[in-house]
Amino acid sequence: MATVDIHAHPPVPHHDDHEHEHEHHHGNFWTNYIFSQDHKVIAKQYLITGIIWALIGGTLSVLFRLQLGFPDADLSWLRPLLGGWIVIDPATQVGKLDTEFYLALVTMHGTIMVFFVLTAGLSGTFSNFLIPLQIGARDMASGFMNMLSYWFFFLSSAIMFTSLFISTGPAGGGWTIYPPLSALPQAISGSGLGMTLWLVAMVFFIVSTLLGGVNYITTVINLRTQGMSFSRLPLTIWAFFFTAIIGLLSFPVLFGAALMLVFDRSFGTSFYLSDIYIAGEALAHEGGSPILFQHLFWFLGHPEVYIVLLPALGISSEIIATNSRKPIFGYKAMIGSMLFIAILSFVVWAHHMFVTGMNPFLGSIFTLLTLIIAVPSAVKIFNYVTTLWKGNIVFTPAMLFSIGLVSFFLTGGITGIFLGNSAVDIQLHDTYFVVAHFHLVMGSASFFGMLAGVYHWFPKMFGRMMDDRLGKIHFWLTFIGVYLVFFPMHYIGIAGFPRRYYSWTNFETFGGFTDLNMLVSVAAIATLSAQFIFLFNFFYSIFRGRLAPANPWNSTTLEWTTPRFPGHGNWIGEIPSVYRWPYDYSKPGAKEDFIPQTIPYSETPESNFPHENELIKLEMSNGSTIVVEERKDHGHH
Repeated sequence: MATVDIHAHPPVPHHDDHEHEHEHHHGNFWTNYIFSQDHKVIAKQYLITGIIWALIGGTLSVLFRLQLGFPDADLSWLRPLLGGWIVIDPATQVGKLDTEFYLALVTMHGTIMVFFVLTAGLSGTFSNFLIPLQIGARDMASGFMNMLSYWFFFLSSAIMFTSLFISTGPAGGGWTIYPPLSALPQAISGSGLGMTLWLVAMVFFIVSTLLGGVNYITTVINLRTQGMSFSRLPLTIWAFFFTAIIGLLSFPVLFGAALMLVFDRSFGTSFYLSDIYIAGEALAHEGGSPILFQHLFWFLGHPEVYIVLLPALGISSEIIATNSRKPIFGYKAMIGSMLFIAILSFVVWAHHMFVTGMNPFLGSIFTLLTLIIAVPSAVKIFNYVTTLWKGNIVFTPAMLFSIGLVSFFLTGGITGIFLGNSAVDIQLHDTYFVVAHFHLVMGSASFFGMLAGVYHWFPKMFGRMMDDRLGKIHFWLTFIGVYLVFFPMHYIGIAGFPRRYYSWTNFETFGGFTDLNMLVSVAAIATLSAQFIFLFNFFYSIFRGRLAPANPWNSTTLEWTTPRFPGHGNWIGEIPSVYRWPYDYSKPGAKEDFIPQTIPYSETPESNFPHENELIKLEMSNGSTIVVEERKDHGHH
């Protein structure tokens, strides 16, 4: 492994006036680990909170899969855990999930996974951890705002978690909380206090996201080290940058939608309500439209798909290039495709609304825009495959999860072409085909990106290595499990199997899908169980893993030039300058197969690029002699 002496370069003036204060940062337990302003500690806080939420969200999904896969099973053994939400039939003494609680489980699973795991857990962790380290900054632009962004997220988490334990149950209107169901507290038990807590939690969550986003954008624009031009930024940073911009533009719309919903629920307004009757009684609402909420929700909801996908794609770009030992293929095309995706994500929201009575001509425009978004997505897939092609691939757990992400992005993306077409979508809308599509392309792909990032940057986060074999076992069990869960759903979806139905046993049409549903449920339980291998590996390695080398993956990016356990301020002494792009792998003529960004072209060791050549005479088979010029140490001629 080549060693890089970052102090060999002449001192470089840097924009951080508090450099020495950061280098010698001392504090107590509370300021160092709880209310820390160090971006690395905040990233770990996001990660641990995200892991806890992933476990809760996964457990909720297993609970409702038990109901769907085994509709006649006795679930009374869950009564000690779920209490009154397991209803015992007096005649048969068989325990079943309460029908309204089933809706609440689906609602909370979606909310937790989309917002708390894949938005906060993924972006919050890796944007915080990598942006300062990879651009050469001491910390985020505002450490205080960064700390606040986590604690607003934590407050949001606490409120959402509390809603799981109230007597009327958590929110039960689906994770999209469409009115009028969510706007009328008297409609179902899940529209009462649980829905109010959902809305309050989401308001705090949006504040957290906006605080983080402003910080990420400002840091990338203003705090790059000397030589770190935009054309030398790793693709991870480009992905986090675009993600933060998308979040900053779209989350305030959800804030407005939630605020108007609170007004409809509590203050008698009629933004979303009109001519509503409950139990034959007309409510005092007129003039509102529930479709307005859908427009506002999906104006966030579709960019949200890329708020969770782009960071995962950025992480996989870095990992695939590093472990292919090749420069990433089409660096500028990758940036351009992310920019194009970011722009298009704002103009396709109504493809979620083809069945709302939309004008067919308007639907055709949204169909066209939706299908166009396949182009930049295909560019990314093509570039990943071309980077892998004939690479000297190292199959680390992070690399396996990145390749798994590409697989899900491709298979899930293909079904998106069907759903983006209004004529087909009207048939498939609200069936399991939709569930299968977005769980593959968004949920599973982003989750694999998050896991890939954890495996790859764990040595920099904790200074230790995770167990390689356990990581690979975790990958194969999860990869196979995810396909076993979601692939069959395409078939039952095409057959018309409706989503969010508590029971399907009353429909003769669906009688033939009993075994397939059982398979999906068993696979879901097995996939969740496989995550405990990761949990053991993760927490064991934090304390007992073997010490990590300074640059375990032979990467070129800046984060690996910091000390093994970087303090608050990241670098001791001067921040290194950057002289080259981040993907100088397997450069012809170089001594090593990677050249860090901190090595200037002018200071590349002479032995790497020899100018002193020698003439060699070669005897040919016909007796003639030719003279070739050869470099002494590499044999190129």
